[in-house]
Amino acid sequence: MIQVYSWATPNGHKVHIMLEECELPYHAHPVDIGAGDQFKDAFLAISPNNKIPAIVDEEGPDGKPISLFESGAILLYLAGKTGRFLPEDVRGKYETLEWLMFQMGGVGPMLGQAHHFRIYAPEKIDYAIRRYTNEARRLYGVLDKQLGHHPYVAGDMYTIADIAIWPWLRSWKNQGVVMSEFPNVQRWFEAIEARPAVQRGIKVLAEARQPFQDAKAREILFGATQYTRH
Repeated sequence: MIQVYSWATPNGHKVHIMLEECELPYHAHPVDIGAGDQFKDAFLAISPNNKIPAIVDEEGPDGKPISLFESGAILLYLAGKTGRFLPEDVRGKYETLEWLMFQMGGVGPMLGQAHHFRIYAPEKIDYAIRRYTNEARRLYGVLDKQLGHHPYVAGDMYTIADIAIWPWLRSWKNQGVVMSEFPNVQRWFEAIEARPAVQRGIKVLAEARQPFQDAKAREILFGATQYTRH
């Protein structure tokens, strides 16, 4: 059994989807990031960066429990554990890894900033909104070009690169993107969305998540609490 400490966010859904795709038994534990659960000692013991998701695999590589944080590392671990969604050939493996890093270093952080300044920031800063909206559109353009040549992000095979990127594109409207302007991305997005394991994955912990409406939740997520040493 794999214990998953997570929340219904794009980074959380990456791991939920991967577990469903791999048909691995798991139990999802909610970490309510609006309530500050990510700063509790028990969670920090497995995720020292106080970010979801994190997992504990009760049957690690040596038969002993292993804990992992960082969603990209978790995807790689699960791919290695199951032998699925990461090509075995060297070329295919590294083509997949470069697009996984594209998500980790570009799609996630930049679309996250677009969300923040367009939706959550208490002060609407035109420069920041333009900067990150334009970057979001640029990243969609990079994906659209790649997907114009391949059915999946890293080539002909559905991989952890697709699993990592797809959840971040679910909120394309909030990112200031018009999906129809990127037809190859739209075709790919709809194909991934139709997968039964993906549909199950995005339901994990979804009912527990509520909009960040109160001042306390906003302070925990975006205020001084986030930057206090824990």
